[in-house]
Amino acid sequence: MEKTNQTHVSEFFLLGLTTDPQQQVWLIVLFLAMYLLNVIGNTVIIVAILGDSRLHGPMYFFLSNLSLVDLCFTTVIVPQMLVSMLMQNKAISFAQCIAQMYFFVAFGITDSFLLAAMSIDRYMAICNPLHYTTTMSPRRCVLLVAMSWVVSHFHSLVHTLLMARLSFCGPNAIHHFFCDVQPLLTLSCSDTSINEVLAFTEGSLVIMSPFLFIVISYVWITRAGLRVPSGRGRYKAFSTCSSHITVVVLFYGTIVSVYIRPSSTYSVTKDRVVTVIYTVVTPMLNPFIYSLRNKDIKGALGK
Repeated sequence: MEKTNQTHVSEFFLLGLTTDPQQQVWLIVLFLAMYLLNVIGNTVIIVAILGDSRLHGPMYFFLSNLSLVDLCFTTVIVPQMLVSMLMQNKAISFAQCIAQMYFFVAFGITDSFLLAAMSIDRYMAICNPLHYTTTMSPRRCVLLVAMSWVVSHFHSLVHTLLMARLSFCGPNAIHHFFCDVQPLLTLSCSDTSINEVLAFTEGSLVIMSPFLFIVISYVWITRAGLRVPSGRGRYKAFSTCSSHITVVVLFYGTIVSVYIRPSSTYSVTKDRVVTVIYTVVTPMLNPFIYSLRNKDIKGALGK
């Protein structure tokens, strides 16, 4: 039944992770520290790769782009959250909320495509080393990164336009610390079936396609590694992939549990905690994961 006397909501209120003032103080300190580590860590990785000619290969080109996306990904969310907690002003305009959702989705999907590109790079390096230089040429690497950005932003634009056409006329309190897709859909007073179907089908396809590339790549990498006769050779082959596998598990393990499921199973409390992991914790850990297990990165950082 169509609702009457509807008024369009011009702003939302982000309720954040907690309303307890004492807990908010600790959360401000914690998230500020994690954000600064994120900015410093990813910036150092980018500068180290750009400044060392030995790190101008495909793997490090993808890594520098991943660090840039991680930096942007967290910057879309954390500064706004910190300002809201410090100023005790939880209001965010409709336009700002939609813009935050757009960039959050775009950078998140770009992350997944870059992880897939890095798995393809590792597959070529281990399984086809003789053709690695020609296959992973600078032109093709740039093309892979460009496609990652274009597809991700197009995907985000579609979801943003569909979200912008919805009516919001009832409660405007978002039980989250940023404008995510599912919390916004639950507040809409119009039919959201198209949004939900698209999020579950096309969204699942965009998220899971890179994941399938990663899985297939590592199946072939594992087969090639097991054929190496010496234990030292197998260790060397697999050790070059360990950092990437760790990041993939952290990223997809959390993001799939939130988005690849029906909206009827959405849980505010559970999903807020899981969302913190892949929006703040994982981007902060990525520079440490890649630098601690990579001699070339550690050498560049030493310089």
